[in-house]
Amino acid sequence: MPTSDDYKRQIMKDLAGGDTEMLPDETASDDYQNFDDFAQRSSRDQRHQLFKSFHPDRVPTSQMEPELQKAIAQIKPNERHDVAKEFLNHLKKRGLGDRDLEKQLGLSSHHSNHMTADDVSKLASFAYHNHPDVFHDVLADQPALVKFMSNPLVGAALGAIAAKWMGGRK
Repeated sequence: MPTSDDYKRQIMKDLAGGDTEMLPDETASDDYQNFDDFAQRSSRDQRHQLFKSFHPDRVPTSQMEPELQKAIAQIKPNERHDVAKEFLNHLKKRGLGDRDLEKQLGLSSHHSNHMTADDVSKLASFAYHNHPDVFHDVLADQPALVKFMSNPLVGAALGAIAAKWMGGRK
């Protein structure tokens, strides 16, 4: 029977050599039941990977814009504030100031916490058309927005992407 010192030495040797034993983590499973489950349990990196493969030209503007408006109107005010803030932060990094966007897009405010659902919809639409990578990043960072997008075409596009991506992970 090994002594306590032998046991400690073996543990230190295993750790130094990178020998680790992983316990199964039930909550970290990639076996998602649906997109909402994916949005709730996935990591930010997983969501970013998913949305990189979503191209705006796959869903016509005539269908995407009403979907965005409807989805943004359904999210909670604090989540809507977070979505607006996220869009403004990303767009600011592109040299687009919040006051410039307020004027250009006809927003009621340049402060994210004072924006209406219509203002956030305008920001989302602007990003969708002019900065698709910003749109992807905000979708990945704010999954509450996506769970309310119910148009079958949008859902099918996102579902196909999610199925392809999640299918490769099993």
